[in-house]
Amino acid sequence: MAAQSVAVIQPKKEVELAKKEGDFFQRFQRAYDSIARRAFEIFDGNGRLFGNDLHDWFQAESELLHPLHVEMTDSDESLNVQAEVPGFGPKDLAISVEPHRLMITGKRETKEEQKTKKNVYKERCSDEILRVVELPAEINTDKVKATLENGILSLEMLKAAPAKKIAVETKVA
Repeated sequence: MAAQSVAVIQPKKEVELAKKEGDFFQRFQRAYDSIARRAFEIFDGNGRLFGNDLHDWFQAESELLHPLHVEMTDSDESLNVQAEVPGFGPKDLAISVEPHRLMITGKRETKEEQKTKKNVYKERCSDEILRVVELPAEINTDKVKATLENGILSLEMLKAAPAKKIAVETKVA
């Protein structure tokens, strides 16, 4: 299995790539477990009727994960990806890059507190994103640059050098 590079966005808004596949897969596993629990709750709430497995799963996904809009452009030397991640900070995101795959995960929690005369009102909201994108070309995972600015995550991924063609001469034995 090829080594994976995970980009961790630093507060200075530049991405540093490190070999930390454990963190990404832990986030992915937690998201998967949350969706599975919610899908079972939906299944249980509908009287445990079989035949709606996918519908229950997709409903759970839509409730727990927010869509991540991605734009990808391809040039001769690189692939450029822009993803909308409004409200997510550098510490909220994790990026995993493989030669043919890009994975973006993020989780943030917001708190709202409102005080009146004797009542205290608190609200918490947890947003989570997960997006896996199959790349149309092999990229060099050591040369990925990412920046986060104004809610837009920009990734510049250099393509891997094409394999050299070697002519093989056949001989009659």
